Amino acid sequence: MTRMALQITTLAERPEFAPSLWDMDHTWQEFMLNDPIADLFYAIATTDYTEYVLVADDDADPGVLVARACMIPFVSEGAELPDDGWDGVIRSGWLARHRGTPPDGISALEISVRRDLQGTGLSARMVAAMRDHAAHLGYAELVAPVRPSRKHLEPHTPMTEYAFRTRPDGLPHDPWLRVHVRAGGKIVKVAPRSMVVAGTLEEWRSWTDLPFDRSGAIEVPGALSPVHCDVEHDHAVYVEPNVWVVHSLT
Repeated sequence: MTRMALQITTLAERPEFAPSLWDMDHTWQEFMLNDPIADLFYAIATTDYTEYVLVADDDADPGVLVARACMIPFVSEGAELPDDGWDGVIRSGWLARHRGTPPDGISALEISVRRDLQGTGLSARMVAAMRDHAAHLGYAELVAPVRPSRKHLEPHTPMTEYAFRTRPDGLPHDPWLRVHVRAGGKIVKVAPRSMVVAGTLEEWRSWTDLPFDRSGAIEVPGALSPVHCDVEHDHAVYVEPNVWVVHSLT
């Protein structure tokens, strides 16, 4: 397979990508787009965080987005990485911006590759670009609440078991964790409540096309753990665990 000649820049450098940034064909599940904390970043990413969004297009087809990567500066104050992972760094980053507090850490939020180009190595190149950009911004490390790509196939397996599972060569069992480790990242801990999505049963039906007609643990395609459904109280809650990976940049 011919290696794509990518041009990877910040959204600040290529503002023409802003109107279509979220239109790229992706594999995110609908329920994942309904985490309310996400609005503290994604609703203003194309205006307030353009220096922290990377966009990639192919030299052979310039102007057509093939991948994006998002990061957010946040306040860590040397504390242990938070159990609320993805939600936690977004909230911290928003508060820092709102209060005028200088950030002292930077976290990856996502890397999305156009659906038809997944499996071509673009994700590893975007990880490398994020590392380089975080270093360029002066950070000593890039942290990432990673969403393992095959954990959804084992929703009942505890993340504390899955995250540290390795192959005979010592690399992580999970392909996406393996990309991060090969890039220089180190798995340090699980973020047990990295993303929380709550909704009425009708909302969950619309997000998943599942009946949500019984109380208990519901397996949802793409979910890393079961969704907890309570029919009597008309709500269901998804608490997603992620895996903290730290990339040293020095």
